[in-house]
Amino acid sequence: MSARLVSVLAGVALLAGCGGGSAEEAGPAAPGGYTFTQIASGFDQPVHVTTAPGRTSPLYVVEQPGRIRTVQNGRISGTFLDIRSRVVCCGEQGLLSVAFHPRYARNGRYYVYYTAPNNRVVEYQRGRARRTLLNLSDPYSNHNGGQTMFGPDGRLYAGTGDAGAGGDPENRAQNLGSRFGKLLVWNVNGRSAQPQIVGYGLRNPWRFSFDRQTGDLYIGDVGQNSWEEIDFTPRRSPGLENYGWDVFEGRAQYESKARNPRGRLVRPVSVYAIGGGQCAVVGGYVYRGSAVPAARGRYFFGDNCSGKVWSLRIVGGRARDLRQESVNIPNISSFGQDGRGELYAVGLRGGLYQLRAR
Repeated sequence: MSARLVSVLAGVALLAGCGGGSAEEAGPAAPGGYTFTQIASGFDQPVHVTTAPGRTSPLYVVEQPGRIRTVQNGRISGTFLDIRSRVVCCGEQGLLSVAFHPRYARNGRYYVYYTAPNNRVVEYQRGRARRTLLNLSDPYSNHNGGQTMFGPDGRLYAGTGDAGAGGDPENRAQNLGSRFGKLLVWNVNGRSAQPQIVGYGLRNPWRFSFDRQTGDLYIGDVGQNSWEEIDFTPRRSPGLENYGWDVFEGRAQYESKARNPRGRLVRPVSVYAIGGGQCAVVGGYVYRGSAVPAARGRYFFGDNCSGKVWSLRIVGGRARDLRQESVNIPNISSFGQDGRGELYAVGLRGGLYQLRAR
């Protein structure tokens, strides 16, 4: 249902009127010990927020049309990168994320994921494009994935969508010969620019993250018609994971066919129903900061249309204490964290938010 999924990264006008619904088995709204407070505004369709490794300032906010803005003391302080002339935007296309090299302070290297209209991951060094790591010719404009992030192993990870349309018509996600519908990884310190596939069976993994304390992986994979899902993979996992699409959507059978037998099948730890104003999951982070002790160890995620935010804990590989938080972030598009594990979020209406104690 591609028209619905365009709203994941669409302009505010396409998202007006969303609201309602609830997460699967969600408990009551959380007590008011913390909230997301708006700390800056005025961004042009922000879709990602992060900092350089170990830093708390400046914040870098990625704008979908092709700019990365810096934020200090609650104000937009400058433009870090402007590649609007190279980026095809918008809908689900655009400049989608940035990841800073773990040794960025020394080498000045960072990595951006954007559509041109091919899906591209490009290494930059001190403002100049250095090499292209990924350049996928995409037959459709939707389901581009878009997250780049360094993992606990020091390698660069990127999530790609199944290439688009509806129902993965070319069966790319289950095909290990395709780089669509995959979690890819590069050793960017080596000579080879070829990625390794470490996860597959993904529909549109718009946002994923690693728990900075445990190294565990969380993926928010956007659903088709019925279910949004959160996937969890512990750091000790041996390697190749199959997240099920398009044999499964959430925990339900989607197509009556055999899945690829390679690797380990991963079932979602949490799902919620599409409808009632809920349209697309926005994966988040496990909070490991110090400013909000009551939230430590909780994984936060949201929904793009309703603006709702939920959180849960993983105990023994299972989701526990799932609850809807008493906050709404209009058209939330991404979460992010700084070098100390403090949690942020952005919404397509132009706001930047931070998790803070009340």
